[in-house]
Amino acid sequence: MRDEALVRPDAARAWLDRLARPIAITGGTGFVGSHLVETLVAARIRPRVLVRNPEKPRWIAGLGVTWVPGSLDDLEALRTLVSGAGTVIHLAGVVRAPSASGFDRGNRAGTANVVRAIEDAAPEARLVHVSSLAAVGPSETIEGVAPGTEPHPISAYGRSKLAAEQEVRKLGSGVSWIILRPPAIYGPRDTDVFQFFRLAADHFVPVPKGERWITVAYVADVVRAVLAAAAGAGGAGQIMHLGEPDPYRLQALIRLLADAGGVRAAIVPVPAAILKTAGVLGSGLHRLGFHRVAMTRDKARELLARHWTSDTTESLQALELGTWTAFPEGAREAWTWYRKHRWLR
Repeated sequence: MRDEALVRPDAARAWLDRLARPIAITGGTGFVGSHLVETLVAARIRPRVLVRNPEKPRWIAGLGVTWVPGSLDDLEALRTLVSGAGTVIHLAGVVRAPSASGFDRGNRAGTANVVRAIEDAAPEARLVHVSSLAAVGPSETIEGVAPGTEPHPISAYGRSKLAAEQEVRKLGSGVSWIILRPPAIYGPRDTDVFQFFRLAADHFVPVPKGERWITVAYVADVVRAVLAAAAGAGGAGQIMHLGEPDPYRLQALIRLLADAGGVRAAIVPVPAAILKTAGVLGSGLHRLGFHRVAMTRDKARELLARHWTSDTTESLQALELGTWTAFPEGAREAWTWYRKHRWLR
């Protein structure tokens, strides 16, 4: 049985009615993108979705979409995807790669191709580019980085996401664009923050030693933000930060996560040296082709950063999002989904 759309159309009607069509999406088969596509289809909107293999559309199999076979490397496919589009939502990218060049190809170069395709085939479109908090980097203070903070990414992934933003900013005056920077996103279908749920289910959660604060975002709220931005909220030529307005201390976040699932979990601080060693080993495995390994040098560097906190208040107001899902509520929804689909016991 298919899950219902996480964001129901009646809860997003004001934005859905303002979307310029056709709607073209990259990354529509992934974590955030699949939830976005489900909302659009539930609202009787048929988006165009870029897909590497139409026979393996992952979460959105059987939905009423128009498939455009291709990848971010395929400029002709991207031109077909965006041709005459009123809205382009760029979600696709690379989160794991064995080298900096792999991140650059998937994020900067891929975005450059999307930008070129829009200039060629959809010069009046509105582009929503979903970037990452990693593009601006961590914060020295709990208050967090703001959209206007000078970027200082600390990982190859973050540098590639910042470079992708710079490609978007090259768009001519005819194209209306907006950049969204979400923090760590969690919720049904996620496989990254899910690792902490899995560890909690096993009653043992290692975390980096020292005090760290984190901004998080529930996937349904990110989908709402994308729809709002696509509908024109937030203006044009702007960068918006997403996530709960108040950050969480990492150890408190893990306790809330465990409580939401009704489990007991020991939280064990891990010295930086151990995480760095794990990152070196993981990067070696990536080079050997084990691309599903989560811990790499890049990831260890990000985990050991001071605070991953974001100043989101003004952005959430500009996007007219209203309420934002608090982590305990979102974590309960995530546990329910993981257990229903037997990812966790």
